[in-house]
Amino acid sequence: MSNSHLETEQKYEADPGFTLPDLGAAAAVAGTQRYLLHATYFDTDDLALNSRGVTLRRRTGGADAGWHLKLPVRTGTRQEVHAPLDEGTDEVPAELAAQVAQITAGRRLRPIATLDTERTMVTLAGPAGAVLAEVADDRVTATRLDRPGRQPTRWREIEVEAGSQDPAALSAAEQAGMLLRRAGARPSSEGSKLARLLGSG
Repeated sequence: MSNSHLETEQKYEADPGFTLPDLGAAAAVAGTQRYLLHATYFDTDDLALNSRGVTLRRRTGGADAGWHLKLPVRTGTRQEVHAPLDEGTDEVPAELAAQVAQITAGRRLRPIATLDTERTMVTLAGPAGAVLAEVADDRVTATRLDRPGRQPTRWREIEVEAGSQDPAALSAAEQAGMLLRRAGARPSSEGSKLARLLGSG
């Protein structure tokens, strides 16, 4: 059984030596955790999903391990649909495949890339303890499966995701992004990690 929610986030590029600023000016820092994430991304041979700004992956590690389908809603916001890990490994869960059937038009979804991410997650919370935003500092190693023998691509990126669509959460996320920009992070030119990998040639 799948579930879904709206995801509003900002993405930033950062140099390897970038130092994450003190985010306490955006909201109270409720905790910091580290994760090792492994994701396999799926698309058609002609990358039909990517061309529509859609991403589909199976990810292990972290608090939201599972299948993730992300559908664009508006700039900076996507509808994210989740399905459990046990609903397939190399075959996309039928419920998620059905949601992109008009795009794939009968073409097979297959693994096209893997991403390994070392993530440092900073959680920002409000006075009552509700999560307002999460700041993910990611060191990514990405490999295209359709380019055998090609060396992995590595980069560092920082994501700021609002904890909800509540105005307080959106404001905290925006303030965190402002702090990152002041510290030298640059708005990303790509909407997803996969798009960045595929755009690198």
